[in-house]
Amino acid sequence: MDLSGETLVRKNEQIIQLPKIFDERGNLSFIEGLNHIPFSIERTYWIYDVPGGEFRGSHAFRFQEEFIVALSGSFDVVLHDGKSERKYQLNRSYMGIYVPRMTWRRMENFSTNSLCLVLSSIRYDEKDYIRDFDLFLQELKKENSFFNSIIYPKIVLPTKDAFSSNRLDACKVIPLPKVHDPAGNLTAINNCTDVPFEIKRVFYIYDIPAGTTRGAHAHREVYQFIVAASSSFDLTLDDGYETRVVHLDRPFYGLLVVPGIWCRLENFSSAAVCMVLASDVYCKEDYICDYDEFLSLKQCK
Repeated sequence: MDLSGETLVRKNEQIIQLPKIFDERGNLSFIEGLNHIPFSIERTYWIYDVPGGEFRGSHAFRFQEEFIVALSGSFDVVLHDGKSERKYQLNRSYMGIYVPRMTWRRMENFSTNSLCLVLSSIRYDEKDYIRDFDLFLQELKKENSFFNSIIYPKIVLPTKDAFSSNRLDACKVIPLPKVHDPAGNLTAINNCTDVPFEIKRVFYIYDIPAGTTRGAHAHREVYQFIVAASSSFDLTLDDGYETRVVHLDRPFYGLLVVPGIWCRLENFSSAAVCMVLASDVYCKEDYICDYDEFLSLKQCK
């Protein structure tokens, strides 16, 4: 990504209310890049295991935009635009704050078992960070900083015709980076590197009652990456010929689910949060919710 030829505009911070789909099996909220938030999602990361009294951040980004959500628990986001400081408390899974570039920010007052989700407009690049507040004020006045990000090769996905031929061995549990930090651990995902697609949509299921089953459908074209961001649950995968049960119980592991796989989620533990990264925005026509139709499309009957 080369930003050298772009005109960069500093937007305004804002609290954004996300869709909240009420469901007796557990509520669901989702975020689509360039729809609910004013940028495309390039990197997704989440912070967990934050001890009491710790804070995260205390930096600004030259180019990166962020969207921050409290998936569980609560914490404060403190922002400074070079003139004044403002504090926002995040404590709802369907509310988040958009943080524009060149905004000094820190996060503090994390409650017990808090889980922070951050969506970013570009990949991690140390050159994009400003970690000294006085330097931030200087650059804010000049606004003439510049850098070039590394261009990463994209992983080529199978063709759409792979729906009928995809089998369970195409679904893989993938270990993710876990950055250990005394102020709370962090796991991040980059598009087309840690997952083999561009993240167009992030959704998560929470407030899930015991004994609930979710999912029970397949996708025609959409790839998904499913993470137990908090607690645990089971996924039953079915390719029309055989089934497999996968147990997820760590925020630094995820399951890649390819198109053409019937997926059911169940056995949610207390306070579970299921987070899903998807390769496209919501499209009703992409869902196959009838199992007999699924078997027919898989050419199993």
